[in-house]
Amino acid sequence: MEWKIPLCELTFDEREEKAVLDVIKSRWLTMGSKTYQFEEEFAKFTGAKHALAVSNCTAALHLAHTALNAGPGDEIITPSLTFIATVNTILATGATPVFADVESIDTWCVSAKTIEPLITPKTVGVVVVHYGGYPANMTDIVRLCQTHNLYLIEDCAHSPGAYWQGKHTGRFGKFGCFSFFGNKNMTTGEGGMIITDDDELAEKVRLLRSHGMTTLTWQRHKGHAATYDVIALGYNYRIDEIRSALGLVQLSKVVEGNKKRARVVEEYRKRLADIPKVAVPFIGHPGKSSYHIFPVLLDPEISRDSVLARMKAKQIQTSIHYPAAHLFTYIKSCLKTKKGLLPVTEEIADRALTLPLFPDMTAEQVGTVVRTLKDALSS
Repeated sequence: MEWKIPLCELTFDEREEKAVLDVIKSRWLTMGSKTYQFEEEFAKFTGAKHALAVSNCTAALHLAHTALNAGPGDEIITPSLTFIATVNTILATGATPVFADVESIDTWCVSAKTIEPLITPKTVGVVVVHYGGYPANMTDIVRLCQTHNLYLIEDCAHSPGAYWQGKHTGRFGKFGCFSFFGNKNMTTGEGGMIITDDDELAEKVRLLRSHGMTTLTWQRHKGHAATYDVIALGYNYRIDEIRSALGLVQLSKVVEGNKKRARVVEEYRKRLADIPKVAVPFIGHPGKSSYHIFPVLLDPEISRDSVLARMKAKQIQTSIHYPAAHLFTYIKSCLKTKKGLLPVTEEIADRALTLPLFPDMTAEQVGTVVRTLKDALSS
């Protein structure tokens, strides 16, 4: 349908159009010079030593666990309040996801306190999701992982340009994994990036992302190699030149885009302050957010389905981030999880509503969303 106010909106302009046309005119579409440039610029942006572009964040997460030798018999602690890829990539290695609750109704990230009771002799790693672009308390989580000799992966799908105590998200663990899906703060349609400061792990990911091959098509095209060997069981998780070219332009916009998002969030918070049936999480959060999405929490007696329907009738798009992953049919069948396992996560999953948020959203549009929400709550 035609949305009066969509949930998110692209920030593409003539710069993205030119970048795509330049790649087409170059006659080289597979991973090549644009990709290497994108990797270099993203590494500088985050402060990471290595950045490797991949086909999507799911590929990045799978590569991270695989490079760290996760496998059958291993347990990896993860949030349930996340997109299912965070969980599926653990299952893909043969390891077992163990679900941690989020910190509180106000802070929707896992914490050291929710992780620590789940650690067993089988635990090998922890995945942290910086929900909505708000960094988890990485100081305590890093300390916990070091104490128990656990690897740490950061799911940064929501958090390009987000920082915890002056350090970019994705730089606290072994790997940080980013998404450039169509609704993200910077987008290439599909695409992702994996960052690390570890030379050996970077080289391992470089091999695994392209079939375990020692040289790639671009290197052979440039005359740097004539053939290749295969020295590991790898995958086709490569990105292409068009997406990398888009990524370079989008990367140049993300800082200003995040500032605009922050202003929209402040406008929302101001206008929602006097609506008693709606709570806003992350107020007073100590990290620097990327403000990826704007979720609110409806009072328990409110029918969220009715609110969604009424907002839709007024052509305002809303969503839910996220259904609790541990209660999906497939996950329950695999892991025997059930309702009541994660009380805070389940309460949020039942009551959360995501409102529209994008960089060029106006104060007038925010006002329209809030008035429509207020009407929907009182209908």
